[in-house]
Amino acid sequence: MSLLSAILWNQNPIIAELGPLTLRWYGLLFMSGFVVGTFILGHVYKSEKVSPRWVDVITIYVLVGTVLGARLGHVFFYDWAQYKDDLLSIFKIWEGGLASHGATIGIIFAVWLFSRNNKFDVLWTLDRIVLVVAVGGALIRIGNLMNSEIVGQPTTAPWAFVFPRDTEHLQEPRPDQPVPAGSVAVQRVRPPDGKVAYETQPVTGSVAPGTEVAVPRHPTQIYESLFCVFLFVVLYSMWNRTKEHTPRGQLFGLFVVLLFSFRITVEFFKEAQVDFEKGMTLNMGQWLSIPLVFIGLYVLFTARNRPGRPHDAPRDLHEQEAREAALAAAKR
Repeated sequence: MSLLSAILWNQNPIIAELGPLTLRWYGLLFMSGFVVGTFILGHVYKSEKVSPRWVDVITIYVLVGTVLGARLGHVFFYDWAQYKDDLLSIFKIWEGGLASHGATIGIIFAVWLFSRNNKFDVLWTLDRIVLVVAVGGALIRIGNLMNSEIVGQPTTAPWAFVFPRDTEHLQEPRPDQPVPAGSVAVQRVRPPDGKVAYETQPVTGSVAPGTEVAVPRHPTQIYESLFCVFLFVVLYSMWNRTKEHTPRGQLFGLFVVLLFSFRITVEFFKEAQVDFEKGMTLNMGQWLSIPLVFIGLYVLFTARNRPGRPHDAPRDLHEQEAREAALAAAKR
């Protein structure tokens, strides 16, 4: 197999098994987004003289909103038929099933709730939280790559990936049908420990009847991850130039428009995620992205009519420092 034909991606999604605990790359990368996000948000808040204590508070809100929104989004947008007769299985998040559009809705609701409860301006807060979301999105898509999930359609591009662990999209070419360059034959084996493993073997030309083959595909997880990195760079650069004078809603509106416009485009390169999407002109991810793009456009184009940071929100670091100084003076 030519090294330029495709990249064989056979990464084990499990890092380690410690008794009943299974440590997975996806879970590690998912949580890493929140860890990295606290440092980014702490830097942003400190630069704008906002008390760093709010970082931990909003992180909890966003974490809960992300998990609940992503899970409910998967249940109601993609797989309600499976869960409607077994509602308790909705809570079995460890079995997989999270949707990014649901996470987006959950994050927006969480930020609104945080802002209402703590007297923050919701658009000001959303403008800063999208910096964190962009980084988290990049890490989560790498987590999808580690899981060999959300794969792209077959391609002959030299950067194509072969995913032998993605057993849902293995192909059985006809014996007289040439196999694409870079493909591998996949055989499922069950070693003594009882866990299913996959053996791969490069193939050229034709294959025997019944042979399952993993063919080169678009690494759409990497496409989306890199775009999230691009989004972070653009949004952070914009914020860094204006900081507290950033028109409220500008960063959030731009984030939503760019992210979900790209999502509509990249879905054309993906395999269907669920059976009902097969044969659809636009899949569920694209239909869910369209209204979000229009919402983002509205927020973006009306941002110029809003002032920057509101001055009446009781969250300034100056106020906290003044109180601490007064208390220190009183103790002398």
